[in-house]
Order: sequence, then C-alpha cells, then structure tokens
Amino acid sequence: MPQLLSPLLADAVPEAVLTILKFGFLALVYLFLWQVVRVVMLELRPASVGGRPKNSPPAVKRTKNRAARIRIIEPSAHSGETFTVDQEITIGRGGACTVVIANDEFASTIHARIFPSNEDVLVEDLGSRNGTLVNGTAIQGIVALSHGDQVQFGQTVVEVIR
Repeated sequence: MPQLLSPLLADAVPEAVLTILKFGFLALVYLFLWQVVRVVMLELRPASVGGRPKNSPPAVKRTKNRAARIRIIEPSAHSGETFTVDQEITIGRGGACTVVIANDEFASTIHARIFPSNEDVLVEDLGSRNGTLVNGTAIQGIVALSHGDQVQFGQTVVEVIR
C-alpha cells in the first residue's frame, strides 16, 4: 500500500479496488487519446470525389441563360476571385474541391457545396466541424441563396452575385 494514503483510507479500501481504479483510469486515458487521433485522421483524410452525400438531392442544371456566381470576399489574398455556379461547386481544404481554401484551418476537407436547382442557388453544409453560415447565421440542411448573401466556410467568406 502506498505511504501517501492515510491509515484510515488504507484500511477502508482494499488493494484490489485501487488496482481496478488505476486500470479503469488508464483505460479512460487511452480511450480519450484514441478519440483525439480518430478526429485528427478524419479531418486530414483525402477528399472523396464528388463531395455530395449519398442521400442529398442531385444538383440540377440551371435553365436561365445567366448563371449565378460567387465572389470571394475574405481572405483578402483571394478577394475578388469569382466562380460561376452553373453546376455543383464544392468548397473545402481538399484538393478535389472546386474551390480549394487550403490555408483555412477552420474549413473541413469538403466543407460545403453550392449548386443550382431550377432557378435557385442552394448551399448545403456537408457535415463540417465548424458549420456554414449564411449572413452570419448557421445553416441546417439545404438553404436557398439570394443576390448579396454572404456565405462563410471557416474563415473564408463568399458573396452571391445573380
């Protein structure tokens, strides 16, 4: 029995219970470390091709002559870059994304997608850790975008131009 325990505690707690508690605590530490490694590996895994979950609706081509566009506002190093939304655009840190935001540590590998559907432009968060914001509000599911809307992925902000 370790000398650090008081004599009363040494008599009250059998050696077997202390051993079980030590191994239980050690198991919890290993479980925590395993979860940390698992989350890091999920964030660093290569991007899958397509970027769209199996159960989400497919992107539909626009019937209008002029497709909407998105323009990067932040970060200032990429400010002004424009992308046409005539088909699905995936945004994230992964190399397979249409818009790669490699230096944004708050963006996921495949963070979100923006796609046309009939006359609308829609955005969908693809299960990112930090979420997607439209005009400063976190979104759930698929959200329609209007001219001037600002969409934030991590620290990257884009503006919708119609």
